[in-house]
Amino acid sequence: MKETNCWTPYEQRRGHRADFKVRYRFYPEAEGGRKLLPFQGYRSDFAYEGDDLRETGVFAIHPEFEDENENVILDLTSPVPPEGTARMWILFPAVRKKVHLDRIEPGVIGYFMEGARRVAVAEVIEIVGLHENPVEELENE
Repeated sequence: MKETNCWTPYEQRRGHRADFKVRYRFYPEAEGGRKLLPFQGYRSDFAYEGDDLRETGVFAIHPEFEDENENVILDLTSPVPPEGTARMWILFPAVRKKVHLDRIEPGVIGYFMEGARRVAVAEVIEIVGLHENPVEELENE
């Protein structure tokens, strides 16, 4: 029986490494952020700093939060830290090739998005599997 309070890392589910890593900070509610911090498994979208969302929209890139030792947080019973590092997963391989291969690099600033609302700022700190990960849809995705 599967433990319901334990996260299964995306790397196990998807069969490849994360695309990139970010250092993030959730905005407090007073700055327009969330009332409560999310839990591992949170599915925000991603937007690049400087993009006009009316033209580009947001991108399906989900964070997977790490602990202070850069291990994936497995506990589903506690909120993630208000700031830290996260592995980022581009959900659609075709968009990885068409958009993100040329845009993601260390120092790029983006945001965790809930609709059109920025709830966290994120800076790309490391390229992980971006250039090796699939660029075509896989049968199990």
